[in-house]
Amino acid sequence: MRVLVVEDEPRMAALIRQGLEEESYAVDVVGNGAEALEWVESAGYNIILLDIMLPGMNGLDVCRLLRSKGYTMPILMLTARDTLPDKVTGLDAGADDYLVKPFAIEELTARLRALARREGPSKTLELSVGDLVLDTATKRARRGNNAVETLTSKEYILLETLMRHPDQVLTRDQIIDHVWNMEFESGSKLIEVYIHSLRKKIDEGYDEKLIQTVRGMGYRIGRNESPT
Repeated sequence: MRVLVVEDEPRMAALIRQGLEEESYAVDVVGNGAEALEWVESAGYNIILLDIMLPGMNGLDVCRLLRSKGYTMPILMLTARDTLPDKVTGLDAGADDYLVKPFAIEELTARLRALARREGPSKTLELSVGDLVLDTATKRARRGNNAVETLTSKEYILLETLMRHPDQVLTRDQIIDHVWNMEFESGSKLIEVYIHSLRKKIDEGYDEKLIQTVRGMGYRIGRNESPT
């Protein structure tokens, strides 16, 4: 899942980035509202973490402008203000949730999971394709009754992305948008490397291969087809 963090305080931004990356999120960080609008227009974000007190255009104005442009991704407001009128103002501006600083990274990630379930095809903590089940809270997978070998951070987010779009072909660009941040090098073979790694953990030893290459198009996860 790809997250844009809009936070002008460097230490806070670094802590949020570190905490989210440890939980397998792809994270980009910007420090003001104008940059946030530019980045949203150039990349596909699943969720935005938006500080209210920003230099220049504040977070409320950014939120209103994004909604007026038709962007529907969840927006979680971050602020030091904890009065009821402040919360109401943020929600009325188009935010989906509101988190008061200081906060624990565990609460932040729990709220992100809740927002993702609200927007995604599954309202549960578990995603399933065939006999493969992924627990989005523990980041663990199982195939039938067998636990899948522990996934790395990037393996997990790639698998989650595929499983949130079962039977759909995802292009390289779509995978990059969901799994990597803006620092990804377009000529890199990392996608192929991680697909190969996932296949070893998910499909090796099973007659039915779930992770499939669609030649010339991209990758999909689903049943009843063999990888090409």
